[in-house]
Amino acid sequence: MGETISIKTKTGSGYTGYLALPPSAFKPSPQADDEHKKHSGIILIQEIFGVNSHIKQVADLYAAMGYVVLAPDVFWRAQSGVELGYAGDDMKKGMELAKQSAPPQVIADFADAIATLKTQPQFAGKVAAVGYCLGGSYAYQLATRDMVDCAVGYYGGQIAASLEQAKDLHCPLMLHFGAKDTHIPLTDVDKIRDALKDKGHVEIYTYDADHGFNCDQRASYDRQSAMLAFGRSSILLNQVLR
Repeated sequence: MGETISIKTKTGSGYTGYLALPPSAFKPSPQADDEHKKHSGIILIQEIFGVNSHIKQVADLYAAMGYVVLAPDVFWRAQSGVELGYAGDDMKKGMELAKQSAPPQVIADFADAIATLKTQPQFAGKVAAVGYCLGGSYAYQLATRDMVDCAVGYYGGQIAASLEQAKDLHCPLMLHFGAKDTHIPLTDVDKIRDALKDKGHVEIYTYDADHGFNCDQRASYDRQSAMLAFGRSSILLNQVLR
């Protein structure tokens, strides 16, 4: 359903992302006018494993729901086109690449990705950020910088370390965590919940699952938790973006 496209930047070349389009982009209804052939967008943010087959599948899933989805290559400045597995050397490689990425530069790159998303002929409307692990933390960062209209973050491990930004949250935010996640203790989830409790547009859920429970390519995949989290996320996205 998708393809790799170039993302325009002010500081370099070689930045790409995986673009997935709604079905109407391929089989437009002759009865629909141009306005009804356009859709809101999602910036889909990877884990430390790059824009791999799983992230592309998730992008395709959201596109099938009627969104224009762009999954930018977060690690492109260190190594472009990273597609890793979930264990052994691939896990180590992903962690190394994450350490090499400077968050301020990554945030600036996301701004370019959002701008590119908005130039797609099928796009019109609002933009959400949806991210997993590393991407879950960045989804929160984009939300607190007023870069998106809403955000969904799955098991973002750095959110608890960035709670000073909670005061700057002005858009709906949904966060998903696994109660069995040793990387993100429930004490951290409690801190996040407390820091965001007065915002009025925040939903935080925990599941009887481990880190990475949404990914069906990981040993920690939990189908029931993944489906429930996806359903909740879809409701929020539908409310804000449509």
